[in-house]
Amino acid sequence: MKNNNENYKLRLAIQKSGRLHDDSMRLLKECGIDISNGVNKLKADATNFPIEVFFLRDDDIPQYVEDGVADIGFVGENVVFEKNKKVEIEEKLGFGKCRLSMAVQRNEVYENAYFLQNKKIATSYPVIVSNFLKTKGIEAEIHEISGSVEIAPGIGLADAICDLVSSGSTLFMNGLKEVEVIFESQAVLIKNNLLNEVQQQLLQRLIFRIQSVKKAKNNKYILLNAPNNKLDEIIGLLPGMKSPTVLPLATEGWSSVHSVLNENDFWNIIEQLKAAGAEGILVVPIEKMII
Repeated sequence: MKNNNENYKLRLAIQKSGRLHDDSMRLLKECGIDISNGVNKLKADATNFPIEVFFLRDDDIPQYVEDGVADIGFVGENVVFEKNKKVEIEEKLGFGKCRLSMAVQRNEVYENAYFLQNKKIATSYPVIVSNFLKTKGIEAEIHEISGSVEIAPGIGLADAICDLVSSGSTLFMNGLKEVEVIFESQAVLIKNNLLNEVQQQLLQRLIFRIQSVKKAKNNKYILLNAPNNKLDEIIGLLPGMKSPTVLPLATEGWSSVHSVLNENDFWNIIEQLKAAGAEGILVVPIEKMII
């Protein structure tokens, strides 16, 4: 049960070690939240935001959030769906991206998911795999393994595996090939349904900061010089947040144009700007982006 002080702060659960831990701590720092957890401490308070951080095993985070031991959590989306706890996904965090994929031995001929009919599948994600098989109308035997899933086909334990994949190098080293992506995952912010009004307001403040950091990472600030007779064409290529900023240069007939470009469109638009007559293009990273 929460004491009075706990009613006026958020308790955040994050992974206690590993890549998601590092990325979670980095995100909090980019959000201006200062946390020093020392060595081997299981919880720590922020010095400049009403939040307390618990450092837990990632598989345990959805349970802690559902039970109200933690108010919110940063955890992989794959863990949320596998554990199937009563929590809500409030925000996708943009890091920890991976995919849960089926893999078979490299000499197998795999045309579609029906290859798995009546086969044995080794995985650490039986719930997600079971749901996938049901949607495909496939019956298969699932062997739940907590680790070293990749060796299962080689020792005759399974015909296929389903595991998290990033580069695919581990599969290759174990004589396997990726054949079917069944779930795309990234780190998400989850919450329980027990937040009071003050905590809900704190959560919205935190999400606002997270969204500002994410927008900054997905965009670049650019400055360029443009001949005035090409301004309309160049401005037409720049979506920006509303409209580009245009300032006259000391050199007659030229202007400086400032704008923001999305990372996904960046190179295509830069090439078009060059072709339209833009010169001296500078690209600057954005630390925060408030819209």
